[in-house]
Amino acid sequence: MQHTIDRRRFLSGCAALTAGAALASSPALAIEPIKRNGTPKFKFSLAAYSYRSLLGGKDPQLTMSDFVNDCAEFGLEGTELTSYYFPADVKPAYLRDLKQQCFRLGLDVSGTAVGNDFGKADEDQRREQIESVKKWVDNAAILGAPVIRIFAGHVPKDVAPETAHKWMVEGMQECCDYAGKHGVFLALENHGGPTATPDGLLSLVHAVKSPWFGVNLDSGNFHTEDPYADLARIAPYAVNAQIKVVVDRAGAKEPADYARMAEILRAADYRGYIVLEYEEQGDVRSECKKHLQSLREAFA
Repeated sequence: MQHTIDRRRFLSGCAALTAGAALASSPALAIEPIKRNGTPKFKFSLAAYSYRSLLGGKDPQLTMSDFVNDCAEFGLEGTELTSYYFPADVKPAYLRDLKQQCFRLGLDVSGTAVGNDFGKADEDQRREQIESVKKWVDNAAILGAPVIRIFAGHVPKDVAPETAHKWMVEGMQECCDYAGKHGVFLALENHGGPTATPDGLLSLVHAVKSPWFGVNLDSGNFHTEDPYADLARIAPYAVNAQIKVVVDRAGAKEPADYARMAEILRAADYRGYIVLEYEEQGDVRSECKKHLQSLREAFA
């Protein structure tokens, strides 16, 4: 049975968020949901993280080039070249070769991702995290990737949440300023820690002042009583949408309702990539192919 999002609840939730920000005299007043043209549009991609069992480890079974070939075989419009599976000291020539392969196969590089943490208590370590993100901005520009998934990080032990929030905002602000000069968006993922709830995520989004910043909506990362309602709150800020095959209702996992996710993103007039990130068991290649087809049907 297909579920339909309660549009009234969706709109009232957004209104409540705006009102709350006003009452708090928050810097959020300067931040608005992304302006779109009123017509949702979806394209489809696959995150290389889905192939982590094949691409990672000491003896990888596949190369990134193999992954790109599979994305073309699946009939996708794009491929997300997750940074974790690149050579540690990746060279521009390697990036250009992948870009060439993608273009010849008719694929966009829909994005990439970095595993950063702006909450490091040590100032030098925070600087390393910032410089790592900037390096991947350079790499994304060579690849032609329009967006990089980033993370806020975690609040260290014995550090006040307000202090960690300040560090995270400063790190994201500096990286966004740099990314904008290279035409690359940074998308903050809802991924535990301060971003485990919509309020926590949006407090960071509202604090960063950059037209090159937005949200990477991850459908499986709100482990709350009503993750779909929470996803609806952040959907207006999404510049990338990452879909998992399960959702977690406060510890109780269940198959994701793709049709409901489609309604949430339609209600937000989202225009962009729907990126499958497969994290479950089974034959990865066949499971990804199957779930990508299911996503196309749900988002049609």
